[in-house]
Amino acid sequence: MHLERGKLREFKLIKIHLCSNNLNIPLLMTKEEIIASKIKELKSLSGSHSPSIETVLQSIPEIEMQIDACFLSNPYATDLFLEYLQGEVLHKHHFRRMLEYYPPQNKDISKHIESFAQIDYRNILVGNGAIEIIQAIIHRFTEKNIALPIPTFSSYYEFVREDCQVHTFQLKKEENYQLDLERYSQFIIERDIDTAVIINPSNPTAEYITKDAIVTFLDRNKHLRNIILDISFVHFAYENDNFDFVNFEQLVLQYPNLVLVKSMSKDFGIAGIRAGYGIISADKVAKLLKNGYLSNSSGLAAYFFQLFAQKEFQLKYEEIRKKYIAEARVFFNELHSLDSIKVLPSKANFALIEIPEYISSFDFTIEMLASHNIYVRDCSDKIGLDGSYVRIAARSKMENERILSAINSTTKKFR
Repeated sequence: MHLERGKLREFKLIKIHLCSNNLNIPLLMTKEEIIASKIKELKSLSGSHSPSIETVLQSIPEIEMQIDACFLSNPYATDLFLEYLQGEVLHKHHFRRMLEYYPPQNKDISKHIESFAQIDYRNILVGNGAIEIIQAIIHRFTEKNIALPIPTFSSYYEFVREDCQVHTFQLKKEENYQLDLERYSQFIIERDIDTAVIINPSNPTAEYITKDAIVTFLDRNKHLRNIILDISFVHFAYENDNFDFVNFEQLVLQYPNLVLVKSMSKDFGIAGIRAGYGIISADKVAKLLKNGYLSNSSGLAAYFFQLFAQKEFQLKYEEIRKKYIAEARVFFNELHSLDSIKVLPSKANFALIEIPEYISSFDFTIEMLASHNIYVRDCSDKIGLDGSYVRIAARSKMENERILSAINSTTKKFR
């Protein structure tokens, strides 16, 4: 096979060797084809979740990733945490102690959370990420079945025990996959559900349900054994023009069947330290602690919770939280202005985007990664989505501008 040098450069052809029947067969593949092949392999090993950035970079040296718009976090909050970590831990002698000694137990870390959640620590269970809380609640307290609006975060059906049945409540595309709480309540009653799940703001659709509407739902479903309300993205939601934080924690005191799940990875940009918590009735916390979870946090996670309890840190965080929301609003408005895509309404730090029929979500993802060094979430594996969708996170102001330009370029290329 003969190709001119110019065409080799134009198509970025790279000679690789694939092993077949114990023979090394030389093949010519474009950079995009190499990345696509390796991403497919990594995705098959990651189930319904995206492979981590570290895994992608180690496995695909052809990638020079510059913007992570797949994983959902506030980059300004990461900077703030690093500022404190360097000043209070790394530049002093605390880091050795953090490594050498066992961290505080669950109840001791819960006392730090008590100060900012404004709820008794006996109602708090600290998790090695929110995903541990989800698993603990579903495994221990879901008896026979669980109701899930779909599309949703896949862990909620992946963690269900084999002896429990999953009832999926399909959200409607023509309604932008918004959750109708009245229809959902009727669905729950008709199927004699014992555990119902709501993610607010939702993932992957980024819909936000007001606190008043949630309270109405809780009043109507007091008969349920468990209502899991996942508020992992609530720091990006708001109900007024000042972007004031909406507090759901106190509702647990009014509704004993309510379980609040909170990840700290997204709003604080600290997914790597695995920090989350649940706010639950005190008797459920006691039962879980009796059977485990006493020492399930790292020293770094314990330090983070201790830091977040400090007033100075809270004030600085609140400032960057509102800054990030304001910039995300601008970003989403600019996404809406692109006529090549459909952007679903968002009150989270990400948007679900339906891309044109002439390009698959996978091809879109590969083009964004290979040509623009931007990682976005292909949602083709999300059960309940009808169409070709990607999920794109808001980043810093400069990064958002690059993402917009890349989306525009990508859709034009395939048109």
